[in-house]
Amino acid sequence: MKNQESGRSLIEIIGVLAIGAIMIASAYAIYQSIENRQTRLIASETLKDVAKKTKTLYEFSGYKDVSITQLVTDGALTNSDAPIGTNWSISGIDNNDNTCTTNDVCSRFKITISGLSKDDCNYFATKKTDDWATDGKTISNNACADGNNTITFTVK
Repeated sequence: MKNQESGRSLIEIIGVLAIGAIMIASAYAIYQSIENRQTRLIASETLKDVAKKTKTLYEFSGYKDVSITQLVTDGALTNSDAPIGTNWSISGIDNNDNTCTTNDVCSRFKITISGLSKDDCNYFATKKTDDWATDGKTISNNACADGNNTITFTVK
């Protein structure tokens, strides 16, 4: 009589585990992609909202005193945390793109975000902002690089 083996061999179990590991790694990569996209969309909408609120609050008095701290004080922002990146600022600028001083007429303001990854920088560099960043945007060193990137949106 023949001796029959039951169950699975070690090779079969290792194969199933390898397939499972590949599926888990793929699912995690897809999850990360979705999470990054969602974070960028939320940040983009937050910047648009902040620009509109800033225009509403300061358009007639000039943007001389505008800042993140002042917007939090005025209730336009709930906190001073950057929507993306590590840091952000808002300041009034004159017609020569210089920060406004006491005697300047500030008809525009800029929103600067720093600490952006290369992917986040590329996203905002290519994203259309015609409806709120009316005077365009500038990128540090004119290109997105690995590491710490800064992008500035100018709003009129």
